[in-house]
Amino acid sequence: MKLILASRNKKKIREVEAILANHFPGIHILSLDDVGYVGDIEENGETYEENALTKAHTAVEAGKGIYPAIADDSGLSVDALNGAPGVYSARYAGGHGDDAANNALLLKNLAQVSAEERTARFVCCIALVYPDGREITVRGETEGLIIDEARGEGGFGYDPYFYYEPFGKTFSEMTAEEKNAISHRGKAIAKVAEILKQ
Repeated sequence: MKLILASRNKKKIREVEAILANHFPGIHILSLDDVGYVGDIEENGETYEENALTKAHTAVEAGKGIYPAIADDSGLSVDALNGAPGVYSARYAGGHGDDAANNALLLKNLAQVSAEERTARFVCCIALVYPDGREITVRGETEGLIIDEARGEGGFGYDPYFYYEPFGKTFSEMTAEEKNAISHRGKAIAKVAEILKQ
């Protein structure tokens, strides 16, 4: 089975392929580069679902309608910041995908917030769009706390600061298997896998 993932992020592509491979051995994920899509897909939706659907429809068109496509829009929602950075997580500090700047701004905005009040959740919405235009969206969430010191070498984005209490680790300290089992993206992809099986 082949699916297009509306992304160029190699870490994300590997993560999605690894989770789906548990359900579909031999699945092959195609990136936007693999289907010849040049440029960036504008994410101007007000919800994760809107952004994910825009990206998935664009990927189906880029693949000439041969393969279904999935796209995710993920973000970090911090309670003390009224849900920010939310859908703006990747461009929280202004530029797109500047992890260091985004994390620095997050910590700055939480400087006066006590450790126990730094509750947050990672949210992932995945859109699955078929070549015939059918579309499905699913959502996964994982609760955690934002800590002051980066911990761990793995992951990306806000992972080094997102502490998951049941494991006593940040997302960056987890093995890929640990993270995929409990992460927002892992939960959402598992739902997509169930839909694809049907």
